[in-house]
Order: sequence, then C-alpha cells, then structure tokens
Amino acid sequence: MSLPQQLDLLKGTLDVLILKTLSRGPLHGYGVSRWLRETTREAFQVEEGALYPALRRLEKRGLLTSRWDVNETGRKAKFYRLTPAGEEALRQGVQSWNRYVDVMGRVLGTG
Repeated sequence: MSLPQQLDLLKGTLDVLILKTLSRGPLHGYGVSRWLRETTREAFQVEEGALYPALRRLEKRGLLTSRWDVNETGRKAKFYRLTPAGEEALRQGVQSWNRYVDVMGRVLGTG
C-alpha cells in the first residue's frame, strides 16, 4: 500500500506552517500557499477556504499583523508579517511538533 502524493494536514498544523512560512518575511495569502506547496513538493496544498480564515484567526490572536500593498504582479494584496508573539508561538509550535514526531517515531519504530 502506498501513501497518496498529497497529504491531509493534521489538526493544528496549518497555524504552525503559516507561522513558519511568514518567519521568512512578509507575504500575501497566495504567497503563503505557493511557498508551502513548493516547499513540500505539492504534498500540502492549502485551500483558500482554510488559509484565509487561519490568517485572520492568527491576526486576531496578535500573532500576525497585516497591511495592504502591491504584489509582484501590480495588484493590491494584504501582506502578513509575524509579530513578536507570533515568533514565540512558532518556537513553541516547532518544539511541540518535534516532541510529537519523536514520540510517534518511538511508537511506530517498535516491532
């Protein structure tokens, strides 16, 4: 049995992935989606219906700020940037995922 090319995001992963993407610098929503798709070699494809509510939720929590600007194609777009609280949330999120991967590895590695 082989795994499908595209993977479903586990609950709670999207926020960490967005924060990690924006740790590289400000991006608009489509830029976030494109970077995740390219970086994961198409394994994660975040739909607009999930991405934009997540961006708004993270902004409401104070983890992101946003401003309108012109994107690379000359269109107005909302660009998101990490706040210091977002940087801390990313650090904690990565730490949690590393623990999760370690524990899952131990469980799945047992014969």
